[in-house]
Amino acid sequence: MRKHLLVLLSLFSSTLLLAQHVSGLIHDDSGKPVSGATVSLLHIKDSSTFKFATTKDDGRFSIMADTGSYLVNVSYIGFTPYYTSSITVSNKDITLPIITLKKADASTLKGVTVTSTRPMIEVKADKTVLNVEGTINAVGNDALELLRKSPGVMVDKDDNISLSGKNGVQIYIDGRPSPLTGQDLASYLKTLQSSQIEAIEIITNPSSKYDAAGNAGIINIRLKKNKSFGTNGSVNAGWNIGTYAKYNGGLSLNHRNAKINTFGNFNYFRARYANYMNMYRETVTDSLFQQHNDMQFKNNSIGFKAGLDYFLSKKSTVGFITNGNLADQNFSTNGNALISHLATKDIDRIMIANNNNEIDRDNVNINLNYRYNDTSGRELNVDADYGWYHIVNNQLQPTDMYAYATNTLLSRELQNMYTPSRIDIYTIKADYDQNLWKGRVGLGGKLSFVKSDNAFDQYDMLHPSGPFTEGQNNFDYRENINAGYATYNRQIKKVTFQVGLRVENTNAEGHSAGKRWYYNADGTGSYKYFDSLTKRNYTDVFPSASITLNQNPDNQFSISYSRRIDRPAYQDLNPFEFRLDKYAFRRGNTLLQPQYTNIIDITHAFKSKLTTKLTYSHVNDVFAQVIDVVETNQSQSYLTKKNLATQDIVGLNFSYNLKYKALTSYINLNTYYSHFKSNDGPTRNIDINVYAANVYAQNSVKLSEIWSAELSGWYSTPSLWQGTFKSWAMGGLDIGGQAKLLKGKATIKATVTDFLHTLKWGSTNSYAGQYSRMNGGWESRQFRLNLTYRFGSTEIKAARQRNTASEEENKRTQGGGGSPNQ
Repeated sequence: MRKHLLVLLSLFSSTLLLAQHVSGLIHDDSGKPVSGATVSLLHIKDSSTFKFATTKDDGRFSIMADTGSYLVNVSYIGFTPYYTSSITVSNKDITLPIITLKKADASTLKGVTVTSTRPMIEVKADKTVLNVEGTINAVGNDALELLRKSPGVMVDKDDNISLSGKNGVQIYIDGRPSPLTGQDLASYLKTLQSSQIEAIEIITNPSSKYDAAGNAGIINIRLKKNKSFGTNGSVNAGWNIGTYAKYNGGLSLNHRNAKINTFGNFNYFRARYANYMNMYRETVTDSLFQQHNDMQFKNNSIGFKAGLDYFLSKKSTVGFITNGNLADQNFSTNGNALISHLATKDIDRIMIANNNNEIDRDNVNINLNYRYNDTSGRELNVDADYGWYHIVNNQLQPTDMYAYATNTLLSRELQNMYTPSRIDIYTIKADYDQNLWKGRVGLGGKLSFVKSDNAFDQYDMLHPSGPFTEGQNNFDYRENINAGYATYNRQIKKVTFQVGLRVENTNAEGHSAGKRWYYNADGTGSYKYFDSLTKRNYTDVFPSASITLNQNPDNQFSISYSRRIDRPAYQDLNPFEFRLDKYAFRRGNTLLQPQYTNIIDITHAFKSKLTTKLTYSHVNDVFAQVIDVVETNQSQSYLTKKNLATQDIVGLNFSYNLKYKALTSYINLNTYYSHFKSNDGPTRNIDINVYAANVYAQNSVKLSEIWSAELSGWYSTPSLWQGTFKSWAMGGLDIGGQAKLLKGKATIKATVTDFLHTLKWGSTNSYAGQYSRMNGGWESRQFRLNLTYRFGSTEIKAARQRNTASEEENKRTQGGGGSPNQ
């Protein structure tokens, strides 16, 4: 590894060229510094942009430039654009005289429309940004579908999310991790429509300022917030059709002046989905199961967000934000399984198990915040958050067993499972940054408290006085995390370095009590009571560091390191058994421990177009999702999480941006080698490696001032899901068009997703002496139509973005992903 690293350093450093700085100071006509003005360095020969920057709070800017002749252009809304005379850059830094911007004459602005288009994909040093609101083919998608198509991201058959082959991804919503687990996370992401989403940020190696959780990094879904002065808003409506029709609509309002900014949006979504799944399973008891399920998922949801920013002074702002989602859902399955003797393949029985699950999922988050910043570079952010999540599953599970030859009913069960859950999260954090020691110092701390109460009540609807009469189980979980960090950032000539250290102290207690039905080998069984208390107290240290060589803007090289942790999701610790049928269920694991990851990234950026990243990660105690067998009845299997293996991943990622005339293209190729290894007993050993790749491409062409079109797609080679599932290749193409009407106030977008109908999943699994093969699909090919109309003021002023306090805790309600039944 060291030899390869030295070779890369040599190759990259040989391309670094000497460059000089062009710097200056921008004032308005009253002598005040102008913050946020755009400064562009233009080539003299063709006025093309070489590099651009924005002014800081004190009005200063600095741009690195090659030897040559340039113009400097300064633009800021409400002011007349400014151009310097020609400047020549040779072997010295250049400091320009103070530039004074003059307010534009109102008459010259009348009737002028200022438009700007963000690139579809922005590749930055620390993250990749998918700008959803400017992407045609994003229309009508929900957040989970957008993640499925995002660069380097994979969503498996159970809706588990991985990034560059690693499954420890933190999902943030507006800077705050969602505390939903498994099916709850997947279902919530399906309620977030593209019309609500501004951008998706993929941060692969966060600094010590972020929570240490997330071995694969952070995916932040940033919801829309209006940035315009005055009173304004937008309405949108959408219609999708696949197997069934789907509808969505929304309203956004905003009012902003010099002292106050109020904003809010409301969205409604109604949908019905069709899915299917096939499963082939060979057990250690000479039984063969061939199962088919047709599934429907119905979703009615309301999403909302509202907030207020009050500007106490030019230095201080206080704010309030509340957002939430209220969902009423139904999941139903029509399924049958043919049961055979493995040796003869002769079908012996047929099991009919039709499932219906009524689900309520509600969550509300409240944030209070304060921000202070001055022209000397001091900045303080304080956030206090409270969030609650209430989830109720009411499941009816009938199971009928018939003799295959005679169609005679052999047995019948009818169970009702009622499983309410409540999660409360309290967090407070403070971040302070200041220029110090010729660099910038950051200090911060965070306190979080989580309370999770879960019940699992099971009833036998056919035999009230017999077995399964009533199973009442409770799982209560309490957790407190205390964290502090320090960072230091400094630039010495052409080299920028950052070091950081984060310390997190975790105190957790989980108490589970109740009774569980155990089958014997002959089909009989009995209840066994359990009562367990698990306590954990541990303190971890998480260092991070990065170095960036920026001698020439055409060649930027950086290397970074961090250590990270993934704590078990709350529901993954829950020992309850959620039955799928008589022979299959899901079970939590109270013994699940955190997994730890060490990550090294080496990145090279060429001309802000081609970015290459080499990554190595080593993970201890990997969370692996396995299908295990019940010791007392090995015809039964259950899905659970275990600390099963170590994982080593070496990844190489390429991303390229191209803009040629009316064509804008982006392509991302992510390749990696992943090796899982464990020793958990003779039939539970894992030694699996895979070479895998996924590619994402997006192409947009502007046909006229009104019309534009887009073609996007992705493809993933066979890979590993959750450590033990070998997946098939999968991919799809989307095509769409857009028209801007009414002087740009109205936009119509039409898209066909997966128009080649290739999106189908499949996987195989061998563990604990049994073999499983699964495949399935969903109504991925859809026609989608969306209309958006904007009204009111369009004078832009950047809105504040908040990373609120409850960042990690919300994510950990996620757990093991959803199910193929969704």
